[in-house]
Amino acid sequence: MENTNRNGGAQLPNLDYTGIKGIIFDYGGTIDSRGDHWSEVIWDAYRKAQVLVDKQDFRDAYVYAERELARTLHILPHHNFRDLLIIKMRIELQHLAQEGHFPADLIETKAEEIALLCYEAARRCIEEARPVLDELYKRYPMVLVSNFYGNVEAVLKDFGLRHYFREIVESAVVGVRKPDPQIFRLGVEALGMKPEEVLVIGDSLRKDIEPAESIGCRVMWLKGKGWTEAEDLQMHPAIISTLGDILRLLA
Repeated sequence: MENTNRNGGAQLPNLDYTGIKGIIFDYGGTIDSRGDHWSEVIWDAYRKAQVLVDKQDFRDAYVYAERELARTLHILPHHNFRDLLIIKMRIELQHLAQEGHFPADLIETKAEEIALLCYEAARRCIEEARPVLDELYKRYPMVLVSNFYGNVEAVLKDFGLRHYFREIVESAVVGVRKPDPQIFRLGVEALGMKPEEVLVIGDSLRKDIEPAESIGCRVMWLKGKGWTEAEDLQMHPAIISTLGDILRLLA
């Protein structure tokens, strides 16, 4: 069976997925961006919004914003994804303005424009993912394990995704972040299963696939555009290119 969507005609993994009784999903980058690193989604929105900055300057601002969000409580539990994006874009553009790469008087306008573009991109990806989640929900108990900002419940509810997951294990809530394998142990415990009975689906080799495998889970790596060229060159036997591949492999 050929998969020609994103891996250049590469075949689906020829791995044994018999005995799977439950599924752990990553969220950001997996369900909401087809496996692409979120920096690429935001960079595309920058260009559509005519925010004409150098990509390296953008990446510096992206990293700055991520660190600022980890350092200071900007994101509150009730914030949905659009709220989160506006806050994050504002921090990125403020940093770019401070570095002399962007006019300060356009921060608010462009932050909202970029956020809306990103929100709509996520919504489209989620609608593509929904039929897969619907089918998996009928067949398996599922848990979400995510590095997030403390508001993933609000994000899931806004997109109509919360009911798919028996439990949520969120880094900001449990105090453990990927790639620490302990966060996946918490997910396995939430399912009440043995690791070898659990399939972990994520978009990051380092943060999802390797730590999940290290505790004995089976895996599928939704591989999209990574943060670095080195990541793009990495390979693994369990690569999939669309969420629809999950249903074909578990059939």
